Amino acid sequence: MAYDEDLANRLRELLADEDAITEKKMFGGLAFLHHGNMTVSASRNGGLLARIEPEDTEAALARPHVELMRMGGRTMDGWITVAPECLRTKRQLAAWVNRSLAFVRTLPAK
Repeated sequence: MAYDEDLANRLRELLADEDAITEKKMFGGLAFLHHGNMTVSASRNGGLLARIEPEDTEAALARPHVELMRMGGRTMDGWITVAPECLRTKRQLAAWVNRSLAFVRTLPAK
């Protein structure tokens, strides 16, 4: 399954004023990178893949329709997926994008 083009366009809109954002096809989806570090992605499985502060993983997972990202049967704190039903409004999507950007801005540029 290809990534959700509508979600990708909504992410572009939210990230339009952010410096150092690039797009890259990754994991079958379309990822948005900040200074080379992945922040969010329109997932090939639908919904959003977001990178957050690893210590915030458990709190994020307590929210409905949020799961750990699974790749090859493995999971890792700080990498979550958010189901499309939690991304319907600009406000809902922006909250996850902003949360991810806040963490990724703390990482060194690649």
